[in-house]
Amino acid sequence: SSRAILFDHQGEQKAVAQHEFPQYFPEESWVEHDAQEIWETQLKAMRGVMATDGIDPTDIADMGITNQRETTIVWDRATGAPVHKAIVWQDRRTASICESLSDHAATFLNKTGLVLDAYFSGTKIKWILDSDPSIRKRAEAGELAFGTVDSWLIWNLTQGNVHTTDVTNASRTLLYNIHELQWDQELLDLLDIPASLLPTVVSSSEKVGETAVDVLGTAIPISGI
Repeated sequence: SSRAILFDHQGEQKAVAQHEFPQYFPEESWVEHDAQEIWETQLKAMRGVMATDGIDPTDIADMGITNQRETTIVWDRATGAPVHKAIVWQDRRTASICESLSDHAATFLNKTGLVLDAYFSGTKIKWILDSDPSIRKRAEAGELAFGTVDSWLIWNLTQGNVHTTDVTNASRTLLYNIHELQWDQELLDLLDIPASLLPTVVSSSEKVGETAVDVLGTAIPISGI
């Protein structure tokens, strides 16, 4: 489900809204979400708490986002439309990709701190790009964007003006060098993923942008991921 909670400056909960969305199981061990349904239910939840009696949207100081990290979304930069359903963290379809890269397992471990496993986002991105030659062609042309759910929500909240993620989400992709604190070209090459897909990485606590007025009726700083 998608949830929004409104707190006052003493940390007391003032309002909460929550809306479920479907899970899809197209094959055994495959788990998908519709990224558009995630956005629509999250937007409904945010608007719900903002409509609470006595709350003026302009009184909201800022917002933060927390998410299940490894769920993988790829979308069109021009239209904002996902090119495939989101592949959820527990999906196991990329186990064979991990097996094919087993000779490089130590490289992934040393650079990312992660075992080479289908749990993480990197092999899910590769699977989406490999699923359709037209998707890969668009990715290589710089027309597509990747993100975990935080990136997807921020993109929509800012109407495509901000494409970012934080270090904690980036560190769960199999693509982020945790020693150099940057996307790692060797790992991108091993998974055949264009760097142009990737969001800018920021800290977990800083202002990364503001919500578009058309989205929530006021510009609210996005200050935590």
